[in-house]
Amino acid sequence: MPTLGRLQFIGAAVGRRRHSWVQRIILRIDGALRRGQSVVEYTSDPGCILRIRVARLDRDFVLADGTSGRAGNRFIDLHLWNEQVPAMPKEGASIAWARQMHVCLQQSLRQLARYLAVRPDLEDAYVVRCTLMFAGPERDSQMIRLLGRYGFEPVPGDSPPTLGERARRFGENILTSLIVLMRNSASLRRDTLRRGRTRVFMSRRTLEQRYGRGAARADS
Repeated sequence: MPTLGRLQFIGAAVGRRRHSWVQRIILRIDGALRRGQSVVEYTSDPGCILRIRVARLDRDFVLADGTSGRAGNRFIDLHLWNEQVPAMPKEGASIAWARQMHVCLQQSLRQLARYLAVRPDLEDAYVVRCTLMFAGPERDSQMIRLLGRYGFEPVPGDSPPTLGERARRFGENILTSLIVLMRNSASLRRDTLRRGRTRVFMSRRTLEQRYGRGAARADS
């Protein structure tokens, strides 16, 4: 007859197998969505926390440096590379973790500038876009100010989402929450399912000036 310790070991093993099975399903769904959207890695650098896809703009706008975005034009859409995002400490965000994220984001943008510099087929993509999904809508202004330090800027006039778009976003939020819970549970927030979508943009010119090979390497 198994001892109590043996039963605990068997129970833990079953729990791990069940957890592993759920993980595989989540990762397969995430991978299928990335392939469907043509989201790709542009570098093998382990410090990169971004992936990209090439998409087309749905409206016209002009950025602060005069770069024009026209509906139908191609642009570079940034996506988090979840597997490489630094894990948040159990105690929550710390100065060390924030510093690590800062370094990773800068390195990711440098690698992106290098990647685009050798891709003549993407010369017509004049704009880079980042969609904020880190927090609830009430924290958007804080995140916009934060990403503004890296060269991103908001563009007013985004149309409100349709009912279908809201349903799609809710599904994305569920998947995002499961991935966060699986990989970095300390960063899971109560408002995860209410994540909004705030888009910020950077011109290709700004990316090259700030993160290209000729840019200064001093961290701010």
